[in-house]
Amino acid sequence: MSVKVVCTNKKAYHHYLIDSVIEAGVVLTGPEVKSLRAGKANLLDGYAKIRNNEIFLYSVHITPFSHATNINIDPLRTRKLLLHRREIRKLIGKIQEKGFALIPLKIYFTIKGKIKLELGLARGKKLYDKRADLKKKETDREIERAYKKNK
Repeated sequence: MSVKVVCTNKKAYHHYLIDSVIEAGVVLTGPEVKSLRAGKANLLDGYAKIRNNEIFLYSVHITPFSHATNINIDPLRTRKLLLHRREIRKLIGKIQEKGFALIPLKIYFTIKGKIKLELGLARGKKLYDKRADLKKKETDREIERAYKKNK
């Protein structure tokens, strides 16, 4: 489906339970696209909010393109996300439930060269949930090692 993944938010899967995933387009300027082609973006502190029936992306850092001729734009600027109205209405209903947030999971280029953002409808994990996940991951690794060793 996707040709080139620019960046992923690996910490999101550790800090949140991802309920569903939505694909959205992003409104960008020319130098930002060139910077993304070079793979210079960071989703770590990013989040999305709904304002006036539109979705905006906050705190996503796209490094300014070094060879841009015009004035570089703020790397942390607010960016508009492109979704259908019915998808936005569905998200408004989900976000009004307690504890849900929109977290960017990855930015990638499609086969046609369009930039897409994968948004996750997420609920925050408690500390004991995080510990249980780490313990499960470790036991799975040990089982896999033992299986490979006996083969």
